Amino acid sequence: MNGKQRADIRPGMRVAIVLKQDQRTGRRTVGTVKDLLTNSANHPHGIKVRLTDGQVGRVQEVLPDEK
Repeated sequence: MNGKQRADIRPGMRVAIVLKQDQRTGRRTVGTVKDLLTNSANHPHGIKVRLTDGQVGRVQEVLPDEK
């Protein structure tokens, strides 16, 4: 799943995001969603979320849960 549809993302999911300062390089940060910050149903660059550790970025990929 990609991170462009708000309906695909829920708090507690594991995701890969791109932080604002990493947009040029595309470097991804992996974490767990705490809050969804984008209100629209979709966004071409990815839904903006806050991770449990406080980092904010746009979802690039929804990852499978760790076992």
